[in-house]
Amino acid sequence: MVVVTGATGHIGNVLVRELVSRGNDIRVLIPPLEDAAPLEGLEVEKVEGDILKVDSLAEAFKGADVVYHLAGMVSILPGRSELLHQVNVVGTRNVVEACLESGVRRLVYTSSIHAIAEPPHGTVIDETLPFDPKRTMGEYDRSKALATLEVLKGVKQGLDAVIVCPTGVVGPYDFKPSEMGQLFIDFAKKRLKAYIDGAYDFVDVRDAATGHILACEKGRTGESYILSGERITMNALMSMLEEITGVRAPCLKIPIWLAHIVATFAPLYYSLTKAKPRLTRYSIHTLTSNCLISREKSRRELGYSPRPIRESIADTIGWFEENGRL
Repeated sequence: MVVVTGATGHIGNVLVRELVSRGNDIRVLIPPLEDAAPLEGLEVEKVEGDILKVDSLAEAFKGADVVYHLAGMVSILPGRSELLHQVNVVGTRNVVEACLESGVRRLVYTSSIHAIAEPPHGTVIDETLPFDPKRTMGEYDRSKALATLEVLKGVKQGLDAVIVCPTGVVGPYDFKPSEMGQLFIDFAKKRLKAYIDGAYDFVDVRDAATGHILACEKGRTGESYILSGERITMNALMSMLEEITGVRAPCLKIPIWLAHIVATFAPLYYSLTKAKPRLTRYSIHTLTSNCLISREKSRRELGYSPRPIRESIADTIGWFEENGRL
């Protein structure tokens, strides 16, 4: 039996699809009031539970051989540190405790590239760098670093756990949608009027899901594995979207200094309009941060090999079209 938390999320629902296609018996942990639409039509056992309630986890993990822990909160807005800490850190601590008590054979934890201490530009980011909460950029990064340390504490207590660190995720089956998915939608609907320059590493959600399974099958206990894709500049991304959608890319590129000024007022704007956050100090930092990321360890030890980013973008646009989002 394989249990997945966070199964309705972007990586989560794609991971469940891949596990089901491989013939696994899947149990998914669904929080109360959670929309389970991303799992519609999939043959899985649905159990109501909450990672903040250890008792519900013990019940969900009963008889489980493997647990994939993907449940967590992502936020690029300031002022949410307490909620991020509760969901990401305390929730992960509870999952580790439940795995130890339930005799789960292996835990695969979904951390983040942002949980790894970022070195200066020009220095390669790889798994030799530490998970250091004091060397992270924002509240989300810090919570993921602390959560990863909880998993490593569990390893010291005898838990067989492995950690994966995806970069920016794009791809189909983006039901909610994600920040990047919403950007693609806005582009195709001609709502995107400007963009800021920068670059980042994006990985296809299907490759990230496969990377989780490879880490489960081949990863070494207590080790972390970066699941990166391809580094792409925002200029190149806009050109790629223009080519794929036939929609003209915006000509206005906002200077970084101006973006920082706008980002000062962004949290108030997003709270009033309920729009999906995009331009914040955190997102600006991400696009201007060091994204020289190595997946060599994952390639060498797991056989991990992601697809080209253009294929991912084309498939994402295609999925949005097929599902009436455009």
